[in-house]
Amino acid sequence: MLDWKYRTEYIRSRSLRRPGDKDIEPDWANEAFSDDDALIESPDPASKSGRTDRLIGYSKTARIVIVVIYLRDEKIGVNAWKANETQACRYWRRDHE
Repeated sequence: MLDWKYRTEYIRSRSLRRPGDKDIEPDWANEAFSDDDALIESPDPASKSGRTDRLIGYSKTARIVIVVIYLRDEKIGVNAWKANETQACRYWRRDHE
């Protein structure tokens, strides 16, 4: 489980910054983080510090694939969003390879 205390409101208000995007609940992001079938990119390819990982996992409650960015060593959630079509396809496709 990730600690979202610093970024809870940030992921819950994503649609305010990016109209049309889905707001994400921390519990959904934690479900995706706990997904045994999640895809992990370590470090996150967009990371400037190299300290964050990118995970693509499924939230059963939200019924969506979610991208989660987190500080690897501290297990602190940094960002989360609904996966785009490419990311979701990567997640689901590996079941059929």
